[in-house]
Amino acid sequence: MINPELKPFLADWAAGWATLAPGGGPAERRAHFEIVAAAMRQPTPEGVETGEHWVERNGRRVRLRWFRRPSASPQAALIYLHGGAWMQGSPETHWDITAGLAAATGRAVFSVDYAKSPEHPFPAAVDYVRTVVGWLFAQSEALGVDAGAIAIGGDSAGANLAAAMTLAFRDTGCRLQRQLLIYPACDFDMDRPSYRENPDGPIVTVASMPAVNAMYCRDPADLKNPLVAPLHADSHAGLPPAFVAVAEHDPLRDSGVAYAEALQRAGVPVTLERGPGLIHGYLRALAYCGDVRSSFDRMADWLNAERT
Repeated sequence: MINPELKPFLADWAAGWATLAPGGGPAERRAHFEIVAAAMRQPTPEGVETGEHWVERNGRRVRLRWFRRPSASPQAALIYLHGGAWMQGSPETHWDITAGLAAATGRAVFSVDYAKSPEHPFPAAVDYVRTVVGWLFAQSEALGVDAGAIAIGGDSAGANLAAAMTLAFRDTGCRLQRQLLIYPACDFDMDRPSYRENPDGPIVTVASMPAVNAMYCRDPADLKNPLVAPLHADSHAGLPPAFVAVAEHDPLRDSGVAYAEALQRAGVPVTLERGPGLIHGYLRALAYCGDVRSSFDRMADWLNAERT
């Protein structure tokens, strides 16, 4: 059973999206998401500062929004990648989550506005995020960041990108310390039980997924590329410790569980949060549901743990 405390959230979410004009495409959905998220945004935690920054590196210009508490000493950091099916969302739509993580962990959080499909299909988003990761390591001292304590995370499509980055940077000098994967899409096997059990979501529906996936990957062969489907990596050994949060009532649940199990088999320390009673996108309901707040607190505590 879906946690009853989520019912008011789902009602507010549905009401917000009900004003989207019928037939709206990715651009219209993208703009509408900004309106819905702004209307539901909670106050920024006291003491957390935020600002916008443009990263210019390797011929790319990438926008990000940072959240942090002032500190006289270098801070641990979290690169955060928002969800939105690779086609919508922004640092602003996920403001509550990133501001909350900055408040709860003391980390400087860098929320990335990566390229969106279908205008910019794979590998554009991967390339944008790769640019930010390299930049943060290179500029860590100037930014007041501890280069030995940089984690990466995200939710849904953003968690997919976060996992891809741990693979991309595994054998480089940019050692990501931890990976926070919140209801991630780790492969595209729609025969898993969670797809059959939760065809209508809520929040995401199975029927919409093939079109979304095709917008992100114009070449179907890319759906097996480890930078698109991290579960397909030849090896998961040597990746950073992971916190994998899934939700009971989410079509993507079993993909996340499969990835957690693959990491564990490779010797990677994993904390698996199974999210009983919860749904895809549940962190958007922090203001509504006690179990969501408890899950969020466990994520923050895990990020606060002694770095490895």
